[in-house]
Amino acid sequence: MARRSIEVEGFSHGAQPIPAASRVGPLVMTGGVYGLDPATGKIPDDVAEQARLMFMNLERILAAAGGTLGDIARMTVYVKAPEARPAVNAEWLKAFPDPASRPARHTLQNDGLPANMLVQCDATGWVEG
Repeated sequence: MARRSIEVEGFSHGAQPIPAASRVGPLVMTGGVYGLDPATGKIPDDVAEQARLMFMNLERILAAAGGTLGDIARMTVYVKAPEARPAVNAEWLKAFPDPASRPARHTLQNDGLPANMLVQCDATGWVEG
């Protein structure tokens, strides 16, 4: 089974040689997904907007891999400060409104997130076909 790098326009890890995600068969694993605005190439300072863009980028990355948010089995969310959790939870509930069908999630504080990045996630999904 061949591994395939997944890239999306307007999202990158800067100068690092890291794809947005990698797919091996039906398994899709993202790298760090964050609130980069694909239109401006910048990370906004507002945590709610970063959370919204993080989920939007995650959805775009999964689409490029042939999947949807519904294919995610587990996510890890990294917050620079615990105060970011409500913004993440608001977008989480929009992305996964059905309490009977949500991915597992672990949220960790990471005060080492670079620059003005306040939230970041990674996800593991299973995409059939």
